[in-house]
Order: sequence, then C-alpha cells, then structure tokens
Amino acid sequence: MVGELDKWMLMATARAPTNIAVIKYWGKRDETLILPINDSISFTIDPDHLSATTTVAVSPSFQEDRMWLNGKEISLSGGRYQNCLRELRNRAGDFEDKTRGMQIRKEDWKKLHFHIASYNNFPTAAGLASSAAGFACLVFSLAKLMNVNEEIGQLSAIARQGSGSACRSLFGGFVKWTMGNQANGSDSIAVQLVDETHWDELVIIVAVVSSRQKETSSTSGMRESVETSSLLQHRAQAIVPNRILQMEESIKNRDFSSFARLTCADSNQFHAVCLDTSPPIFYMNDTSHRIINIVEKWNQHEGIPQVAYTFDAGPNAVMIARNRKTATLLLQRLLFYFPPSPDHDLNSYVLGDKTILQEAGLESLNSIESLEPPAEAKANVSSQRHAGDVSYFICTRPGKGPVVLLEDDEALISSQTGLPK
Repeated sequence: MVGELDKWMLMATARAPTNIAVIKYWGKRDETLILPINDSISFTIDPDHLSATTTVAVSPSFQEDRMWLNGKEISLSGGRYQNCLRELRNRAGDFEDKTRGMQIRKEDWKKLHFHIASYNNFPTAAGLASSAAGFACLVFSLAKLMNVNEEIGQLSAIARQGSGSACRSLFGGFVKWTMGNQANGSDSIAVQLVDETHWDELVIIVAVVSSRQKETSSTSGMRESVETSSLLQHRAQAIVPNRILQMEESIKNRDFSSFARLTCADSNQFHAVCLDTSPPIFYMNDTSHRIINIVEKWNQHEGIPQVAYTFDAGPNAVMIARNRKTATLLLQRLLFYFPPSPDHDLNSYVLGDKTILQEAGLESLNSIESLEPPAEAKANVSSQRHAGDVSYFICTRPGKGPVVLLEDDEALISSQTGLPK
C-alpha cells in the first residue's frame, strides 16, 4: 500500500433505485445465503423518485468499518453487511493513481476499513423495498471503489446476500431473479428481461398509506410463512412457475391486460399466504383494501384492465397505469377518494412527476374538492371520501439501474473529515 502516510482517502458515490415485484419473492430455502423458494419478476422505479444514494470512502486512517443511514450511525456487525463486505474484499482489484502516488494491491483491501453513508429519498422499512435500494447501492458503490471486475449479474449475487430483492435493483426496466439450484447460491442471480425503454408508456402511482416501520419484518414474516403456510408451498411449486412464463410473455409483448391480471392475482395470493401463516400476518390495512376495491370496480366497469395494483410487505399501494391518459384518470379517482387534509399543501401531497397533476386538471385544492364521483361509483361503489388516509402519492415510471455520481456536492461524506456531511 503506497501513499502519502495515512492522509489519503478515496471515495465513490452512487445512486440505486428500488424495485417492486409483480411476481413476488416470499420465502427462503437458505436463510444465510438468502436463496428464494421461487423465481420472481420486478420492475425498477425511476431513481429520481425512489432510490438510495450511498457514498463509500476508504483510508488507512480509518480504524474500523462504520456506516450511517439517513444521518444515524448503525451497526455493521450483522451478518448481511459482513457477507457483502467479505465477498467484495475477496473480489477487489488492484488500484493505482499515479498523479497522487497511490497504489492499492488486491490483498490490501482486506486490511483497509470503510466509512459508508447512505440516504433513502423515501421511507425506510415501510414496505417500499428500501433495503433493496440500500444494499444494491452499497454493493455497486463499493465495487466501483474497489475496482471489482465482475459482471452486474455476479454483483447481484453479492447484493442478494444483503437483501434478497436487492439483486433486482442492479438493473433497470423489468428484471427476473432466478432462484437457482446450486447449494452455494452461485446461480441465484438477477437478469434483465427488458430495459426501461421497452415499455415506457407505463405510469406508476404509489400511495404511501403509512411510512411507519412495519410490525412484522419481511425476514421474520418469510420464515414464519415457510414454517407454517401450506399455501406457500403450493404457490412456489405449482403456481409461480407458470406465472413467471406468462409474465415474461406479457412484458415481452407489452400485453397490459395479461400483465395487470397476473400482477393483481400474484399480489393478492402473496397476502393470502401471509394470512395463511400462523400467527397470521397483516401487512395491508383498511385503506389498502379500499384502493383495491376502487381499482377492481373501475377495471370491471371498463371491461378490460386499466390499472394493475400490487402490495409488498406493507400497506402502501403501487398502481401501474397502461399509459399517461389512464394515469390522469387514476389520479383523479385517487384524489377524489383520498383528498389531502385541509391543512395539506398539494405540492407535498403529490410528489414525483407533477406534470400528471396538470394533465389531470388538478392544480389546486379547490379543483380536488370539486371532483365528481367516478362513473362506476354512481352505480355500485361508495362515494365516501377519506381525507387524511393517504400520507402522500408519488407519480413515477419504470427507470434505469444504478449510476455513479461524479459531482463532489453529491457525495454524502466529507473529503476533509471522512465523516458524513
């Protein structure tokens, strides 16, 4: 290790998106390596709206590995962090910066320590796959810093050991996590089905019903389901393999009707598995159920699916509209049933791509108050409004995978102190 005494420091900053599964991953066959009992398929969300940003720094002056998440220091002693760090140190390459007189040999990385600062631009542990974005970003940024010469697919196998769904966040567009058959997990990797430009007319609206940390973590929930749910075993062995093939075909052909039916059915079955677990797990709440009812009645009224919904391990609804025109109609319905509280500012109630608000003709609280009940509501759905039941909405789209951020002002760690800014 050559450099100017202990004064040098190297940094890398990256941003990685979250992803939402349309064919769910629920249940592991190996807890340590995080190997799933079935394949899964997800779409990556535009990182401008739902992502993690991570800065990693290395210096011989650092005495231990340290990490800060959203400004608070957290322990790195857990097996998941240690597994990722160990795998990356084993794969690190030589580094040389002749202008600064620095050289780090491959074997030196095992002696060096890292400072890691990460920030999520959305709620952590609320069922929006924050750990997926976080671990994907951690692995991607460290791989860049340590000159790891591996394909993204192989990096996904490392990210998987931090958080299973993190492997899917290393690609944009639609992504498949192959469960694999090898005991060591070497073939349990993510592969990109199509990139984010393949089906770019899709619009996604997320209803953040609760940003509170969920009562049952995904890790413990999966373990309990594997141990007690007979429906989970049937799902993994008899249902998911066919759904995976059908979903791949729907995505390839941009067949929204098939995509929507599969997405809704798989989400509902996942939550049925949670209810089939002993004791039962309740991730959705009354507001979640109302959103399902609104979408289902609208789809029935139109005769073909307009919108798909899916819920991960939490109450928040992710809705996928077939195009922007449909998205404006969806947003009108959502704001009719779930208007902001009187003291709420519209700009902080609808986040992300705000142009959809304008296209929907909803640029003020008055315009929301004057919305008429949807056509299907007049016949068979309650027109009752539920102000305050949704914390906020995010309008977004399918997006790209991780990127390196090169500007110094985007770094989360100070180049002077080696600590979070």
